[in-house]
Amino acid sequence: MRPCITEPPNEEGVTRLTEYIIVTGVLLVLMIVMMFTVNAVFMEGPANNLRHHAFVDIGNGVSTRIVDLYVIAPGNGTIETKFDIPDDVAGAGYFVSADLEGADQVIQVQGGSIQSRIAIAGIGATRGVIGNTTGAGWNMIQYDSKGF
Repeated sequence: MRPCITEPPNEEGVTRLTEYIIVTGVLLVLMIVMMFTVNAVFMEGPANNLRHHAFVDIGNGVSTRIVDLYVIAPGNGTIETKFDIPDDVAGAGYFVSADLEGADQVIQVQGGSIQSRIAIAGIGATRGVIGNTTGAGWNMIQYDSKGF
């Protein structure tokens, strides 16, 4: 009689399938993590940096227009000027406000969590500038020697 030799079952196919499933699962998890990271690092970060610098430029432009208007403002009478600023920055709107903070005059440009504050030297001590606007349409600065 021949001896019965039993071989262990061939599990090579199951092992390879399990390996492929594990490797694919790990790669999918890494891809999901990368999708969230890429958006924050490569898209939102540079866009926020661009917004901040654009807000500084817009604030400087508005403060320059205010100072220029006050330089030519009449001692008795009114004057007004219209100016245009960008409608949006990096695809988002923003808000410009002028306020007195103690003895300082400040132009604040804000959109979402990004903001820029620009000080206007010399104007706040003589006449305060107060008001706000958005980037949409034409904007106006008005001066009246009697005040508002």
